[in-house]
Amino acid sequence: MKCVVKRIHELFLTNEYFNAILFVGITSKTIKLESSATEKDILNLINKLNKDDTVDGILVQLPVPEHVSERTVCNAVDPRKDIDGFHINNMGKLCVNNETFVPCTALGVMELIKRNELPGLEATVTLCHRNTPREELVYFAKRADIIISATGVVNLITPDMVKPGACIIDVGITRIQTEDGKTKLVGDVDFDGVSKVAGHITPVPGGVGPMTVAMLMKNTFQAAKSLKGTT
Repeated sequence: MKCVVKRIHELFLTNEYFNAILFVGITSKTIKLESSATEKDILNLINKLNKDDTVDGILVQLPVPEHVSERTVCNAVDPRKDIDGFHINNMGKLCVNNETFVPCTALGVMELIKRNELPGLEATVTLCHRNTPREELVYFAKRADIIISATGVVNLITPDMVKPGACIIDVGITRIQTEDGKTKLVGDVDFDGVSKVAGHITPVPGGVGPMTVAMLMKNTFQAAKSLKGTT
């Protein structure tokens, strides 16, 4: 099996990714393009990978530069090799509950809920976003058994918003500068405060990230089997 990851601009792959591909035996190739690469250059490269029979999976690391259409790039990937599930065909199949590639992070969150035997897969879902008024966000969050936050807003979720014993899944990831001039990764959740209230909580880094990588391996394996006509 072979997975190709295409990087554009100042993005990075984690050590978890490289350790995982070595562990499961997938051959990986990373192609880095400069942020000045044109949309045509990117599409030509994707088309080349689509036609390469040695490539089972293609992942374009998002976001793309402003002068490039993210939707056009995602739709250029062969749906059969779209291991992050962002092609419009795969997203459509997902919406109608047909078998398809599920985006790796979302699939990782689902797997966390399953493995911890939480009742989240049959839950009533309430959707808020980063611009939801604070009082409304507190109102809905305080009533939630499971809070999944993926906004990229540091400390958006605070202890006063969390019901005692609730499950907190932090998908957010932001690089901030510390007082000593170094940088570190943090999530959307005030971990130190919320961990004193929550029954379950994922750290950042080391929580959802490794699960995302694991699901990427799963999707690559699925793509390889499908392309070879095996089950």
